[in-house]
Amino acid sequence: MDTVKALAEATRRYTRTEKAHEEAREAAVQAVVDALRAGIRPTDVTAASPFTAAYVRRIAREHGIAPATPGPKRAATG
Repeated sequence: MDTVKALAEATRRYTRTEKAHEEAREAAVQAVVDALRAGIRPTDVTAASPFTAAYVRRIAREHGIAPATPGPKRAATG
């Protein structure tokens, strides 16, 4: 296969998979939103998702989900 044909084939393959990847990302975002709304801790959602904690927080804010209530503070030692 010459270089131009290889490039054209790679481009077609990329275009086909790009749509599937975007659909999978949208499904993952919706699953994150659903999990947070169901009361699952953001830490657990992050662990089970392909996203970072910062991105899970961003998704939550974009969907009107309030931040989790902070836990108890550690007592200072010393």
